[in-house]
Amino acid sequence: MREDRLLIADEFFLIAHNDIRGKAKLHPTATGLGLAGGLLGELVLYGHLTVSAGLIAIVNRRPPADALAHTVLDQLVGESQHQSVRTWLAFLAQNATTSVGERLARAGVLRRQESRRLLRTSVSYVPLDPNTAAWPATRLRVLLERSEPPPTLADALLLGLVTAAGLSREVLWSAGPRAHHRLAALVAALPPPLKELVAHTEAAVGAAVLRGVP
Repeated sequence: MREDRLLIADEFFLIAHNDIRGKAKLHPTATGLGLAGGLLGELVLYGHLTVSAGLIAIVNRRPPADALAHTVLDQLVGESQHQSVRTWLAFLAQNATTSVGERLARAGVLRRQESRRLLRTSVSYVPLDPNTAAWPATRLRVLLERSEPPPTLADALLLGLVTAAGLSREVLWSAGPRAHHRLAALVAALPPPLKELVAHTEAAVGAAVLRGVP
């Protein structure tokens, strides 16, 4: 991946939340599953995991440089008896919004904000700069509408996860037919492990919506 861009799950987080108030655009479960797909996708791109026939296989146990990716890999290694992609998506989705929100807060992109209502304390992540928060969706739209620069593999994976979670309108809202066609082509051309990860994420989101999971 290029070093001048945020990680997959970070960009997904920003696309999935309002770029001024930080309010979620998706159902919390769909957001969590999309972020979980992003966290697993980062490890596939780093060369630590592969996905095949619905199962995750660890191919490199060397710790990634990113602290959150390191934590996720440690969890996978520590619970290696569990290999189902859907199991790990569901598990990681439980805390993915907080984990990725904290990573973006540490990077100086978001500010952690607590608010108390009655006996509950809720936490949200508010962008420090609306332009920075809005950039991932804008960047993807530009990539789809222009020939240069060509999308990276990370871009194609992010587009796949955005589509899987039901966020494609955030990228395509002002785009023409060329962008819609290119999005479909890029996702279809993903390498098998990443294409399968996107498919399982989409299936998990769809199942959660049908169940009406809170």
